[in-house]
Amino acid sequence: MRILITGSNGLLGQKLITLLQQQPDVQLIATAQRPLVAPLVKGEFHLLDIADREQVNQVIMKTKPEVIINTAAMTNVDRCETEREACWQANVTSVHYLIEACEKNQVHLIHVSTDFIFDGKEGPLDESAVPNPVNYYGESKLAAEKLILASSVSWCILRTVLVYGVSTDMSRSNIVLWVKKSLEEGKTINVVNDQWRTPTLAEDLAMGCWLAAQKKAEGIYHISGKDFLSPFDIAVKTARYFNLDESLIKPTDSTQFKQPARRPLKTGFVIDKARREFDYAPHSFGEGLAVLESQLKD
Repeated sequence: MRILITGSNGLLGQKLITLLQQQPDVQLIATAQRPLVAPLVKGEFHLLDIADREQVNQVIMKTKPEVIINTAAMTNVDRCETEREACWQANVTSVHYLIEACEKNQVHLIHVSTDFIFDGKEGPLDESAVPNPVNYYGESKLAAEKLILASSVSWCILRTVLVYGVSTDMSRSNIVLWVKKSLEEGKTINVVNDQWRTPTLAEDLAMGCWLAAQKKAEGIYHISGKDFLSPFDIAVKTARYFNLDESLIKPTDSTQFKQPARRPLKTGFVIDKARREFDYAPHSFGEGLAVLESQLKD
């Protein structure tokens, strides 16, 4: 199976490259806007800006993938709020171009979406929950989903929640690494206790993408971790796992943070459909911390 990955330098993209290089029946096509930060042992690499229609068409016609896994996106929620044109280009226009190319070349599209399409009034959520985003990032990701639903392409949307993990040359940190680094440096941190998520180990999300690709699954699936935690819970569990001073973690609530973008309070996912239909089996949060620790040692 020929699988093309967009956003190969991101956390999920790197995990997918690692996973798919181990599959004997996969011909991997990695793409990114810049040269790869992690070595590609098996497969081919092409520079690709998915917000450039001509590049998208050229690369897909040249490489002839059977499946595209679109991990590329602008995910900095506050930047999306203040740089709306760039956000729309990265998260919506680019998906429009991918859909066009997939329709022309009969490619199955797997698109990664987010819990931030929901308003956070209740959770955990299954696939039947009605989207109602409270920030521009969520609006852009929902708009991309609507483009896919309205298309004639063969598609699968995988929504996920608060991804964490370790990768090469990370352009952005994530909650677990931020907590660990801050506490190691002896910094006091304020962490919200009125938001709820099901944090997702990057390896689990990559596996969910691979399971969906193998089956060429169609429809919407929720792919996340299985533990329903507040960021404060996450911080405390991280401190305890790494034997760090949890007294440095101070609980606070969302009203104390002045951020450009609102956050949904309660999301998190019910993952029964993915468990049932393609045997998705994520790590617990504690097991995820063990995976992360082993990688940091390496």
